[in-house]
Amino acid sequence: MPLPFLTADRAFDAADDAALPFDDRERPRRPYRPGPWRVGVAALVLLLSSYVLFAAVIIALTDSPSAAAPVLVGGVVLVLCALRLLRVGVWVSTRGVRHVTFFTTRTTPWEQVSDLRTVQQPVRWLGLPRTVQGQALVLARKGHGAAEAPVLLTTHGADFLARPEAFERAADAMEAWAEECRRG
Repeated sequence: MPLPFLTADRAFDAADDAALPFDDRERPRRPYRPGPWRVGVAALVLLLSSYVLFAAVIIALTDSPSAAAPVLVGGVVLVLCALRLLRVGVWVSTRGVRHVTFFTTRTTPWEQVSDLRTVQQPVRWLGLPRTVQGQALVLARKGHGAAEAPVLLTTHGADFLARPEAFERAADAMEAWAEECRRG
């Protein structure tokens, strides 16, 4: 089964001369691979969901299907949460930057983007309230102050913790997308 999210880094590594190595630039793409923390948590949630779904089958066989329905729904919700967790991140296309969080998705057209820059600042460690000093890729919008600039990627997020070279590669790819799409 092809896993397109695993080929993002290889595509950018293989195409040294092209800033945007993909043929279909209209389709949103994540210019980096999901990190080991994100994939590990999603795998654990899927493991838990397999136990819950198996319990639903056992309950349906031994009791009644109506008793198994809430357990089945819980297992399906766990699977959907794991899939959403894998979708979280920053996606780019020629239309704009799509920032996907667990509960929301926000797309900013390239016409509204004034700058994408990497800054040193306190960042959240794995999305928790604890902050540490790190780097962040910040999106500056036209007509908005610097205080409202959303943080897209950090060096201490679930995708880039202990992978500073992957963060640099992803930030460079995002800046290349911004430059190319704002020009064209």
